[in-house]
Amino acid sequence: MKTLLLTAVLGLYFGIVFSQEVQDTSIRVDHYGKVVERVPLTAESRNGILVFESPDQLYRLWFDIRVETDGQIFLGKPLNPIGNGVTIRRARFAVKTNLGKNWYGELDLNVSNGALQLEDAYFSYDFLNGFKVRVGNYKEGFSMSETTSSRYLKFMERANVVSTFAPSRHLGLETSYNGKLFLVSGAVFFQEIKDLETLTYVEDNNKDFGRDQGLSLTGKFVFQPFGANQDYGVHLAYGYSYRQPKTDVKPSEYTSIRYSTRSLSKINRKKYLDTDLISDYKNQLISNIELAGFYKGLNFQVEVLNNQTKRENNQQTLKFGGYYAQAAYLLFGGKQVYDKSAGEFTQPVKGKKWGDVELALRYDYVDLNDKVIYGGSAGCITAGINFYTSRNVKFMLNYSNINHDRYASGKNKLFVGSDVNGLLTKDPTKVANGNGKAGDDYNQLGIRCEINF
Repeated sequence: MKTLLLTAVLGLYFGIVFSQEVQDTSIRVDHYGKVVERVPLTAESRNGILVFESPDQLYRLWFDIRVETDGQIFLGKPLNPIGNGVTIRRARFAVKTNLGKNWYGELDLNVSNGALQLEDAYFSYDFLNGFKVRVGNYKEGFSMSETTSSRYLKFMERANVVSTFAPSRHLGLETSYNGKLFLVSGAVFFQEIKDLETLTYVEDNNKDFGRDQGLSLTGKFVFQPFGANQDYGVHLAYGYSYRQPKTDVKPSEYTSIRYSTRSLSKINRKKYLDTDLISDYKNQLISNIELAGFYKGLNFQVEVLNNQTKRENNQQTLKFGGYYAQAAYLLFGGKQVYDKSAGEFTQPVKGKKWGDVELALRYDYVDLNDKVIYGGSAGCITAGINFYTSRNVKFMLNYSNINHDRYASGKNKLFVGSDVNGLLTKDPTKVANGNGKAGDDYNQLGIRCEINF
């Protein structure tokens, strides 16, 4: 018995030693036991971004992390008290990859509000002849301001008309072609998917009512008469979107639609501009005209958005809309950069080793009043100073004057002026101009500290 045990132990020992000697150390297997291809990667910092890349450059993976900390104080004599505050406006973590020459993938998450939220999650295929196809969750190619990354915005918040009407991220399939002097795209989109609440709405609408998710057809044509010139260029565009009701809303609100926005702030939680639920919603048509251009350190950007909300039961079509116009200039020799393939402005080139300073000015207007719907209107002037450091750190200072009309009452929950007795009222029909100005007007000062890595 001892002899057999000794023989077994010696056999196991020499078997292990022998297998270690003959094992090919270049072979690796995955957790399923399948032999996998091995490619060494180089790791380096590219403008502060960590990038892993294969020697043949056919595989690339990098991180895109962004943190924006905002603070705002509110000045003047608002009719409705506003609390000053500080917030994490964005805390984004994205992983991006190139798989060969054609395939690209991206996953982008946001945790700024303390809860996980999905931003971008898609892949695309580049035919390398101007054509691209993209599938997943991403921003619709409609508004230049909306599709521009928050890293490259000239102001802390997008214009009110953009945040109200321009479609953002939805699940969809898009095809695009980038020609020498133009860019064109067309896509079909479905519901919004970003957090547990919207997912629950989609599932409940399907489970309890058997509702289709609804679709949107969005297209855009951009004329770029100067091609890829690095010093100057012009952008002329027209976008159009047909939108059916979606199931990413409460089941009880499926046949309704609501337009609302916060006035250039995520700290002030009041929604002065708010139509409340509009019943008998059938579909909406949104159009957008864009004019933009740049010359060295100067750029400008204009968008005009129009919305037609069509209703059932022979009710009149509602028409809303607005516009914004803005300009920015780099003071120390920097250059504005236009991304022709995306039809938007991207990170500017800094004029000095220490960075650059940019002055920006914008006026925006949005109108949510039409026929029997009075959601309010607002005109806002914003002046900004942007300080770009030598690295991926940016500081923004914005000062805004916000002027609401008498109907911007937040669904009749906010004061909009004084009545004939000098008392504050939430009823726009009772505001007496002699005893009080119609609409809640005030100023706000904001600062942002941003880092990208």
